Amino acid sequence: MLSQGFLNLNKPFDWTSHDCVARVRKLLRLKRVGHAGTLDPAATGVLPIAFGKATRLLQYLPGNKAYKATIRLGVRTTTDDLQGEIINSQACGELNLAQVKTALLKFQGKIEQIPPSYSAIQVDGKRLYDLARQGKTVEVPVRTVEIFHIEILDWRQGDFPELDVAIACGSGTYIRAIARDLGEILETGGTLAALTRSESSGFYLTDSLTFTDLETQLQTGTFQPIYPDAPLQHLPSVTLPLTSARKWCQGQRISLTFDVSGIVRVYDEDTRFIGIGELQNQALIPQMVFEPIS
Repeated sequence: MLSQGFLNLNKPFDWTSHDCVARVRKLLRLKRVGHAGTLDPAATGVLPIAFGKATRLLQYLPGNKAYKATIRLGVRTTTDDLQGEIINSQACGELNLAQVKTALLKFQGKIEQIPPSYSAIQVDGKRLYDLARQGKTVEVPVRTVEIFHIEILDWRQGDFPELDVAIACGSGTYIRAIARDLGEILETGGTLAALTRSESSGFYLTDSLTFTDLETQLQTGTFQPIYPDAPLQHLPSVTLPLTSARKWCQGQRISLTFDVSGIVRVYDEDTRFIGIGELQNQALIPQMVFEPIS
């Protein structure tokens, strides 16, 4: 049971996502460990970790995410968060919450966003943060992202006011870019002061484990991985009789009449999760066989 599954990790501050994978690899004594949805070192919160054969399922996780963020206005930085060098700083104590609420309306629904220069996005095969550290200026491609909801949690007036917000969004959204762009709209500058991810790919902060929690559970023998198919409940499921399940696991298409098309979870008649398939033209096509049937 410890050789495959998922872990809902609460990433600590100042750790990279790669650091977290390396630590989990060491604690579980496994080589095959991966993560979904990179978090910046300064961010904390949910980092889904897969290990064993479950690493092959990362691509099928849902993309929706949710964050709690603190945005500081009146400040611009090179990285769009407080970890970067300050480009400009101007007091804006006259700014009020009503102006901020109006500006936030521009961040609802599908919006165009330019990712931060310091990000993991690749341009011509090179990471943007590597190019930025080399002092190279490149044109960062605009991407379309979706913001489902933004809620103001708190507002602290001052020369450099701070805004706490809860944001629910689709995959690929940069909260640092929202902080930067909000500052541009308000003509004050803005940067991200703090970030916690409260939800990612079907995992929630309330159910997450810290490294201390994980180490304790491993020492006491109480650690239970999240079942490989548990985060995939957003996908429809198909159950196959034993003969068809065996053929499907061998790479054969199975004729099947179903009222949906697309990616599905596949189970055998004993409700065992055996993999991921695609329903297409009245046939179930293997995409990833997770648990072969002999």
